[in-house]
Amino acid sequence: MERWKKLVAGLVAMAAGVVYATHGHAAAPIQKAQAPGYYRMMLGDFEVTALSDGAVALDMKKLLTNVKPERVDALFKRAYMTNPVTTSVNAYLVNTGSKLVMIDSGAGKLFGPTLGNLLASLRAAGYQPEQVDEIYITHMHGDHVGGLMQGDQRAFPNAVVRADKRDADFWLSQANLDAAPEGAKDFFRGAMASINPYIAAGKFQPFDGGGELVPGITAVSTYGHTPGHTMYLVQSKGEKMAVLGDLMHVASVQFVDPSVTIQFDSDSKQAAVQRKKVYADSAKQGIWLAVAHISFPGIGHIRSDGTGYVYYPINYSIPK
Repeated sequence: MERWKKLVAGLVAMAAGVVYATHGHAAAPIQKAQAPGYYRMMLGDFEVTALSDGAVALDMKKLLTNVKPERVDALFKRAYMTNPVTTSVNAYLVNTGSKLVMIDSGAGKLFGPTLGNLLASLRAAGYQPEQVDEIYITHMHGDHVGGLMQGDQRAFPNAVVRADKRDADFWLSQANLDAAPEGAKDFFRGAMASINPYIAAGKFQPFDGGGELVPGITAVSTYGHTPGHTMYLVQSKGEKMAVLGDLMHVASVQFVDPSVTIQFDSDSKQAAVQRKKVYADSAKQGIWLAVAHISFPGIGHIRSDGTGYVYYPINYSIPK
């Protein structure tokens, strides 16, 4: 009997402890933040690291063009998505073994408090900003160049920044800024604030059209979203990855229907032409896609499916 009393007493005490522990954890504040974001994979001999700058909610029903709102609603519903869409801002770091190259830089402080996490992600991935040799910009919208600066200092003091001269000529022009409607002026100001300090330091080298920039990384002209929009093709040991920049924005809509465009396009018809060509080539050749604004890490493959494509996100893996 005494043994049973002790057992019951122990169970009661244990139950009380569980209740207490449950109440204790429930009282802790909810943590509304993600860990610094990076995802690493090997592409042949190259190490590719996706870096998260954060995410921002965008009203894609207003922003997407050349599509009816009810079509967007149906595609969102099919993908279990709601509007506004939480939109990732991704950059990509390529270690070729001889060069450390970053493609795009995130938004920095240009787009609000939910972005600007790229440096934290870079450091969490085991790198320091001083180690970056070159930075290739797909285009000069603020969410791709804003991370070049940290306050009034260059965030990557040793890096050479490269972009197509058509984008530089357009977004860094004071005449274009002066002529732009008030709602568009911040695009120019953001580009100037981010790129001009690198120009002043002799660290900006624009290129004229496509071509290999370092062994294994080639600039591919995809003009349309902006006058000098460029994707970058990374190749090693027969494996290929296309870093698309803003060739697309919403996976649940623009893979299914590549003709859907967005208000941010400078030339939406040309942007759609470029998107369809890159999709077709990527599906045919099995090229990896790395996309700036689809769910982090934004890496995957596509297969053709009728008039559209099916997207297959990368399977989580440990680089060897």
